[in-house]
Amino acid sequence: MTREEKQTLVDELSGKMQSHNSFYIVDASVMSVAKINDFRRLAFNRGLEYKVYKNTFIRKALDTLGHDTSEMDAALKGQSGVLFSTESGSAPAKMLRDFYKSQAYGRNVTPKPVLKGAYVDASIYIGSDQLEGLTTLKGKQELLGELIGLLQSPAKNVISALQSGGNKLAGILKTLSEKEEVAG
Repeated sequence: MTREEKQTLVDELSGKMQSHNSFYIVDASVMSVAKINDFRRLAFNRGLEYKVYKNTFIRKALDTLGHDTSEMDAALKGQSGVLFSTESGSAPAKMLRDFYKSQAYGRNVTPKPVLKGAYVDASIYIGSDQLEGLTTLKGKQELLGELIGLLQSPAKNVISALQSGGNKLAGILKTLSEKEEVAG
């Protein structure tokens, strides 16, 4: 591979990292071709992209992100593949968890592909022990939805109270006017 081809590959990877809000680095070594194909198919069906890169290319692409990514060096050992997600930071983690379940790994067997590291909205997570926590991360859209719901709640309560109070006031006035008619 020529120097220009390598630089083109690093530029492509860098562009993907900058355009995707999250990506996971996984190790799929020692997986059979059939299992790798199942994994790629599941990733594709869930709107994720999986591609294998050399660690040096990943390191150079990480350097273009504009902030300290040196923690990711611990994940850049052995074979590395990158799972890209545009939707949410938890989508790759949920996909990995579901893939593990579908493969029915035993208790003493380390499931493959192994999560080595994750980059989610400029936060870095290292190690396969982070997988469960990553599955519960909420995406930007989910958080905005919750925030809007929280902000709307007090306004809805005020409007509801005013509307119910208005109905009570109208009922009281009607009752008083009917009493005057009966008395008069």
